[in-house]
Amino acid sequence: MSESIGDFDRACMKQAILLAEKGIGRTAPNPPVGAVVARNGRIVGKGFHRGAGMPHAEIEALKHAGDKAGGSTIYVTLEPCDHYGRTPPCTLALIKAGIKRVVAGTLDPNPRVRGKGVSRLQDAGVDVSLGVMEMECKNLIRPYAYWMKSKRPLVTVKAAVTLDGYLAARTGDSKWVTNEKSRSLVMKMRDRCDAVMVGARTVNKDDPLLSARIRRGRDPVRIILDAGLSVPLSSRVFDTKTGGRTIVYASRTASRAKAENLGKKGIEVVRVRAGKGLLDLPMVLDDLGKRGFHHLLVEGGGTVLGEFFRHRLVDRAAVFVAPKILTGSKGVKLAAMGPGPAKMSSAILLKDPVVRKLGTDVLFEGDVIYPLTNDWRAA
Repeated sequence: MSESIGDFDRACMKQAILLAEKGIGRTAPNPPVGAVVARNGRIVGKGFHRGAGMPHAEIEALKHAGDKAGGSTIYVTLEPCDHYGRTPPCTLALIKAGIKRVVAGTLDPNPRVRGKGVSRLQDAGVDVSLGVMEMECKNLIRPYAYWMKSKRPLVTVKAAVTLDGYLAARTGDSKWVTNEKSRSLVMKMRDRCDAVMVGARTVNKDDPLLSARIRRGRDPVRIILDAGLSVPLSSRVFDTKTGGRTIVYASRTASRAKAENLGKKGIEVVRVRAGKGLLDLPMVLDDLGKRGFHHLLVEGGGTVLGEFFRHRLVDRAAVFVAPKILTGSKGVKLAAMGPGPAKMSSAILLKDPVVRKLGTDVLFEGDVIYPLTNDWRAA
């Protein structure tokens, strides 16, 4: 299928991956992709996909390479597309430019594309190498692949807790559980996701912006779970000048007048079924999936986090632990949804968690593994 893979190939693919990372959180409903054009042992073109409707990574790299593209090799983190969407097929552009070899990190999980891009290129006489740094390239598009399969966004839960598991003190005060390094990393997490979600209590108590607030960053769409539309219009999440777009999910019986007032401020209100203790979360995720959201960051509060865990809707967790103790407090716990599991064997686990030290804080981050038995009980 292709010539052997060498160190130069891997070095070029690594550069393509670094380029693709610039598009994370910005390309939905498309995946983030990076591309590098090389000729005679030198990189002559670079590009990445900047957003839906904009040129794909291959087109940007070809443009950068110019006349040097002919007879060259292009390294791309994802199989080139072979269908017409908002833009023409990248395969045709590569063939027209005279690319002699394509090195792709992984096949596209989109059934409209998977394998078809490779076949088109090979039929045109282009040599194709597939699977170079495949695991790294798959990690780049994990939320996209999850969305393709489930039609829902990948859900990452983020929580900042004390050593004894509190999100806030008995007064509700949570500023600040963790240190500045941890909070800075949270801003980067927001920058790299499509949407960030909190419940009405969190908005009413903390009045957060839910923005990224980093240099050259972008603000995620703000998702508010507010069954009774209790959040006041003066809340900062409703100010489009401070953080962009906001969507509120409310119950079907919530005040029509309040919904109309939110609409006048440019806030979309989506009505869903009410669940036990909260809104119907699967219905919310289905709606977000239809809107093309690939990655949802759920930040709280305790009731929202508890419901997501209890209904097994969390895919990844990032828990920041601060060296503080509130033992004896009647504060807010990480999962404020009643007794929880009856046995330790029913505990939720993190698979191969990455552990990072952030000053005095420690971050545990990994995929969520649910027990085979579910004896969790709500309040």
